[in-house]
Amino acid sequence: MRDAYHEELDSIGDGLVDMARLVGSAIGRATTAILDADLKLAESVIAADEKVDDLQRDLEGRAIALLARQQPVATDLRIVVTSLRMSADLERSGDLAQHVAKLARLRFPDSAVPHDLHATILEMGQLAQRLMAKAAEVIITKDVDLALQLEQDDDAMDLLHRALFQHLMDDRWKHGIETAVDVTLLGRYYERFADHAVSVAKRVVYLVTGEHADEMSPQGGVEGA
Repeated sequence: MRDAYHEELDSIGDGLVDMARLVGSAIGRATTAILDADLKLAESVIAADEKVDDLQRDLEGRAIALLARQQPVATDLRIVVTSLRMSADLERSGDLAQHVAKLARLRFPDSAVPHDLHATILEMGQLAQRLMAKAAEVIITKDVDLALQLEQDDDAMDLLHRALFQHLMDDRWKHGIETAVDVTLLGRYYERFADHAVSVAKRVVYLVTGEHADEMSPQGGVEGA
């Protein structure tokens, strides 16, 4: 019985990795769709979000069943509860990728992104995908140091987000209000996606150590210790 119990715990972790990989792929494909005005690709991203939702529902069901049947305590309880929170972060990440794809669909056959901002949006999309790939690796490896590094990596997204706003506020902006709104939304979607990847990594830190990531140094020690 205990072997089956721990297999079920492991399967919840596997489900989180699957979710992270799906949403990482989704943000990459959504970025291509919005930059290339690719309607078919946008539609595929929108439809694929149902798979992420299904995975979350399945994971939640198994986690709640474990809580009811096994009444885990200590580390096992932390694993189940933290996994539920991570699944919510990942589901929201999938929604954000879907938002990018829906904006691509809305503006088709035009691109929602002006040509002079293509490079910035591409970089934001690629960075979002890398951050989520690293979050998936953290779930697999339980590497606390790698998890703590994600917040530093996210600083690059914050810089890109600020650069986007500086471009929008420039007196030379010539693309109109509608495009400004689209670009503002896009920047927010990527910034929030990155935040969710960081949140997943922080939750792994808590799962492994019982300490909150904000209280730890990048080397894995507790600050002030």
